[in-house]
Amino acid sequence: MARAQGARSQLAAAFETVYGQAPTSGYTKLPFASITLGSEQPLLASELLGYGRDPLPPIKDAVTTDGDIVVPIDAEAWGFWLKATFGDPTTSETDPGSGIYEHVFQSGSWTLPSMSIEKGLPEVPRYEMFTGCMVNSLSWQMQRAGLLTATVNIVAQGETLDDTSQAGSLGDIVLKRFGHFNGAIKRNGVSLGNVVSVEITYSNNLDRIETIGNDGRIDGADPTMAALTGNMVVRFADDALFDQAINGEACELEFAYQLGNAEFSLVAHAVYLPRPRVEITGPGGIQVTFEWQAARD
Repeated sequence: MARAQGARSQLAAAFETVYGQAPTSGYTKLPFASITLGSEQPLLASELLGYGRDPLPPIKDAVTTDGDIVVPIDAEAWGFWLKATFGDPTTSETDPGSGIYEHVFQSGSWTLPSMSIEKGLPEVPRYEMFTGCMVNSLSWQMQRAGLLTATVNIVAQGETLDDTSQAGSLGDIVLKRFGHFNGAIKRNGVSLGNVVSVEITYSNNLDRIETIGNDGRIDGADPTMAALTGNMVVRFADDALFDQAINGEACELEFAYQLGNAEFSLVAHAVYLPRPRVEITGPGGIQVTFEWQAARD
């Protein structure tokens, strides 16, 4: 009997034409580091009395299908998650005939695409097809060293199990992965120094449409107010950020990675900083954490 191993697992995804209906083709094999996406259905203990001390059989509760996928930030597969988070980009060739394209994703779209995602364990075999998958939030951390990954939080409509893959022939990508070494941060167009780490979270704050039905599935997930938030840990060296926080002014922050002719950047055009405490915890350098919020510009 074969035992399931993460090393042999695979993840395939395709965008849906109709919410909740899995495409029959057009799936792409995507890289991932871990996945918790799945369906769970808890049991409700019986509250009934009169049958002695031993409990009556439990009752099944509603089914919830969601979870996280940890993915690398790279030059190609990352675009799938950006499209799922922000919607279709505006694409243009940077220089006619160069073959290099720029894809611009914009926050605030009223409608977001849905995906079908298949998680495969071929040695069992077990294939889980999740339909109506939408990105609730996208988050990652910038730091000096380590592996660069992002966490995609998914809300799905439901799950279908099979012992054979329903994704068909998979398209492949060339993995060109960014690392922390390729990262840079700018404030109002100027490199920002003394930054130790940054956490970035973009959330669509999906509202699940939990209607009554016997299939255990939601009717959809609607995006509500978007939010771009995070925190920035800096070595205390000057008052520039403190002055901005005290004055209630906004700045533009750009978080970027570049590897050859491949580049990814997130630009927050209006970022507001709170006034933080300055704590001295020992003889070493003093660090300050700004819990920043971005707003419409």
